[in-house]
Amino acid sequence: MSIVVTGATGHLGRHVVEQLLEKVPADQVTAVVRDEEKAAGLAGRGVRIAVADYNAPETFDGVFAAGDRVLLISGNEFDKGRVGQHKAVIDAARSAGVTLLAYTSAPGGLTAALADDHRGTEEALLGSGVPYVLLRNGWYHENYTENLAPVLEHDAVVAAAGRGRVSSAARADYAAAAVAVLTGEGHENRTYELGGDEAWSFTEYAAELSRQTGRRIAYHEVTPEELTGILAGAGLPEPLAAVFAGVDVSVARGELVVDSGDLSRLIGRPTTPLATAIATALKG
Repeated sequence: MSIVVTGATGHLGRHVVEQLLEKVPADQVTAVVRDEEKAAGLAGRGVRIAVADYNAPETFDGVFAAGDRVLLISGNEFDKGRVGQHKAVIDAARSAGVTLLAYTSAPGGLTAALADDHRGTEEALLGSGVPYVLLRNGWYHENYTENLAPVLEHDAVVAAAGRGRVSSAARADYAAAAVAVLTGEGHENRTYELGGDEAWSFTEYAAELSRQTGRRIAYHEVTPEELTGILAGAGLPEPLAAVFAGVDVSVARGELVVDSGDLSRLIGRPTTPLATAIATALKG
């Protein structure tokens, strides 16, 4: 039996594997990657490496074995049919007879286009008959704190979120929830709505940035159309820019407030405060 993590060298996957290695022997962990070189460090620590690509279903043949527990981390290629990519993994897991497949989804109340692929994947997973866990991850702190350069350049947080609030948490928090499910018992066929303990507004985000930098940083609210143009001007393809602007519309509607408490209960501690993530990013 192995605990198998797809996308294991990605932003979230690395956190998951590192935390798994604190709980189980390395030879019980399989890291699924597209680029074997990026996983050299994990291989050196005794982790099994499997090379497979969401875009090539046949590469998942033999990756899973009966009794495995699998974490399917959603792909980030928005233009390549993510539901089909994910279904290839689900089909391979079903054929192998895995005992659990956990999927990193999106909050259940999210209506933005970003959630469409997640809903399609959830339907495929539930229809597969594989014992499942839906990890409906809320927004990550790092979605904001890893992109502070333009904020600090212009002393402005630009968003189309109105007065909406976000229950974000650190990637490491969501990884800890996945590890709890993969190494624990009693999670089969459960859905967890995951988010940070404290929701925040963009005005509060700007105020915290101001406090930590000693600068006067304001929240500059724009329309979704304006934000799409700004993101496209920064180099994002316009369709993708519109998808991200659509998330801000959902924020304004309150769809990224997650008050279930599931995340802190799963990880057994409070979630990481936004202020901590900001401090870490500013030090970097």
